[in-house]
Amino acid sequence: MTTSSKNKKSPVREWFDSILFAVVAATLIRWLFFEAFTIPTPSMENSLLVGDFLFVSKLHYGTRTPKTPLQVPLTHQTIWGTNIPSYTDAIQLPQYRLPGFSEVKRGDVVVFNYPPELQHPVDLKTNYIKRCVALPGDKLEVRDLQVFANGKAEPNPVRMENEYFVATTTAVNEEKVFKENGISEFNAYTETFNDTIPANDQMGYLVWTTVEIAGKLKEYDFVKNITIVKASKDISEPMLYPNSSLFKWNRDNYGPVTVPKEGVTVNLTPENIAMYGPVIKNYEENEDVVLEDNAIKVGGKAITTYTFKQDYYFMMGDNRHNSADSRYWGFVPKDHIVGKAVFVWMSIDPKPTSFFNKIRWNRLFRVIN
Repeated sequence: MTTSSKNKKSPVREWFDSILFAVVAATLIRWLFFEAFTIPTPSMENSLLVGDFLFVSKLHYGTRTPKTPLQVPLTHQTIWGTNIPSYTDAIQLPQYRLPGFSEVKRGDVVVFNYPPELQHPVDLKTNYIKRCVALPGDKLEVRDLQVFANGKAEPNPVRMENEYFVATTTAVNEEKVFKENGISEFNAYTETFNDTIPANDQMGYLVWTTVEIAGKLKEYDFVKNITIVKASKDISEPMLYPNSSLFKWNRDNYGPVTVPKEGVTVNLTPENIAMYGPVIKNYEENEDVVLEDNAIKVGGKAITTYTFKQDYYFMMGDNRHNSADSRYWGFVPKDHIVGKAVFVWMSIDPKPTSFFNKIRWNRLFRVIN
């Protein structure tokens, strides 16, 4: 018997080696270069649609080194199709970021780990996707729906959606009027308006769509008028970040607020304690932080100033009235940034239809901007 025949691999061994190589290669590519991501909610419509499949570049902002090494390959929080955790946090490594070829810029569509999800390690928190509207050190403000950074109005995304009340003279053929115009979110509305719309008893619909499509709806003879839905400045939404009675803001009139920046020191006034206290406690790797209404204690000692240890960002969805974003849960730390959304490689309509019609052919390989 020759040496080569003795060392010849069995079919099972060859199959195992091939699978092992594929898993290792896919894991390295997913960690180092890019990762696939699916749009699960309408918070970025009409820029990104539910059912879009994206490639997210890790190289743009720099790949993060693994923080949680004990994890089943090619999983995130659970093993596929189960609720069984796919990792253990028994070992947590220091996290670093490799050099990238750009920094996060205003207007970038960014994938990041959802900051308030404190039950998971940073690298295994749920992935979110939003648009960056303010950078570290920026003074952000939303005035009457318009985003301002450092006093300058930011360009609105081309396909940004607002909420409109469409007053009609009769019931509408929703399939023909709304769906054929690319409107996926709409609700019949016949009751008295809430605080965000002047009170009246008109028949109509609440729709979430772009300025251009709202203009097209005006051309229908059964449409009486179209009113953009927005809150006046004197209305306060208590659910907004930082959930404090010191700030009388709403989603359409928010701020001004200064985004934390590495190396910048702030005085811990009651307002700053409310705004930055959760940052100091949850994202800065400080131990034994106690938050009180008018004081912060770190390691048992009260502090009157604080210097931030990393950069932060303010993110918003393009569907401005249907997005759980930084207005509701605060800033995104730099170590939570995953990558930049680059292009749509596949798009599948979630509505029931034939397989061929489920593919949105016009969205394939669309660059994200």
